[in-house]
Amino acid sequence: MTSRSRQTVADAHRWVIKIGSAVLTDNGQGLSTDFIKRLADDVVALRGRGCEVILVSSGAVAAGLARLGIRARPSALDELQAAAAVGQSSLVQAYEAAFAPAGYLCAQILLSHDDVKSRDRYLNARATLQTLLSQGVIPIVNENDTVVTDEIRFGDNDTLAALVANLIDADALLMLTDQQGLFDADPRSNPDAVLVSETDAHNASLDPMVSEGSTLGRGGMISKLRAARLAARSGTLSIIADGRDARSVIEATQGGVVGTLFTTAQQPQPARKQWLASLLYPQGELVLDEGACRVITTSGRSLLPVGVTSASGDFERGDLVRCVNTEGVEMARGLINYGCEDTQKLLGRSSTDIERILGFGGEEELIHRDNLITVR
Repeated sequence: MTSRSRQTVADAHRWVIKIGSAVLTDNGQGLSTDFIKRLADDVVALRGRGCEVILVSSGAVAAGLARLGIRARPSALDELQAAAAVGQSSLVQAYEAAFAPAGYLCAQILLSHDDVKSRDRYLNARATLQTLLSQGVIPIVNENDTVVTDEIRFGDNDTLAALVANLIDADALLMLTDQQGLFDADPRSNPDAVLVSETDAHNASLDPMVSEGSTLGRGGMISKLRAARLAARSGTLSIIADGRDARSVIEATQGGVVGTLFTTAQQPQPARKQWLASLLYPQGELVLDEGACRVITTSGRSLLPVGVTSASGDFERGDLVRCVNTEGVEMARGLINYGCEDTQKLLGRSSTDIERILGFGGEEELIHRDNLITVR
């Protein structure tokens, strides 16, 4: 019997489908044309149902390494970026060839964290994707691996796929991997591991279940769980399914009991909060007392100086900072109204004292509630 959540999946109109390297490249043997053709056929079938589809595709580095004849993944950043440059063209050409018989055009979209850090560029990326979808084009999204550095990367394409889902208000996110889904234990070492068929994305009991991924991908179940939680901020349902199974895409998108479905009981967050969630690199940290933690997480209120006990980092006005409790657990993050030096002068003080302490009048909040998102 199909659950209500699975029926909601079947009714989804806008899909983001993420394809992992291990599935796309035959475990490192170069691009799998058979898989890409099958995926294209499934996407064409989805389009025939009136659905919109964005693909977030890994595989550029792995494809480039195969074309260059390099068997072991190098560690040097310039070698990885060179492989990505070689592989990216092969990747897009393979998708174009697969979709051409059905008359669909593909568009390559390369994103970096800088494209979401800037609110203007974030909105521009959203508008471009919306326009491509309206014109019936299949966007192929990937991280811009040829120029990005480790310090400013999304981290993995699971995170990128979730951010794309937020960006275009997707109804559902399908993550295709080389595993059947999320298990209650590592199935590679525990034969008694049981597949989790359906669960709330924010279920805390899921955290001990995740494990690191294969050598081909930087993802793994840890990043997929994080991606499902990030996608849930826009109300997006997420599914992890086995991309090696030829039936996975059709069955998952039709509401079949495939893989692991992550539901969410939370209401979609406003667009600005979703953008804030896409900012991955805080420039500093604030330690909050118990009262401040309580009011920002349960009452949706702004963060005032009186509730902050310490500040660290090299942040300026408008930068992203983490808000942690006294045990170092992150409770929220947001865009701060004061630089680190001024913030340290205001610790534990009343907002009415700000002008006297700093010598100028400013906002009464360290972080306004509109610029604050909770993570707990």
